[in-house]
Amino acid sequence: MKIGPAGNHARERFHKQMLALYDVCSALGFRPVLFRRYVILNGGVSAAKELVFKPGTTGLERLIDLGKTGHSMEATMLLPEFQPLFSAEELKEARERLANANRSRSRGRLTPSVTERPGGPPKSSI
Repeated sequence: MKIGPAGNHARERFHKQMLALYDVCSALGFRPVLFRRYVILNGGVSAAKELVFKPGTTGLERLIDLGKTGHSMEATMLLPEFQPLFSAEELKEARERLANANRSRSRGRLTPSVTERPGGPPKSSI
């Protein structure tokens, strides 16, 4: 498939947007260094096409925890100006990941639970 000047311009804008996600995440308190390096080495569109199918990406998990999924790679892919850069399957996966953002994730979080100890104070299980 040949991409015209408008497609190249959209690719460049998407690449810049993907790099900008690093700065947003940094401002939120975490630095996805490997994500940034992957984008630099592969280009924003190619990186998104591959990463959207990788399970349990910690960047999305952190954004979920912060209630900031609108600043995710998946949300960026779904912006109307960038949708033509992706296949229907890639966009579907991005939508599903965002839709499932509030459900349990592949990696569970440890949460302390109190258990009774005979003859003593409650003990944390962690």
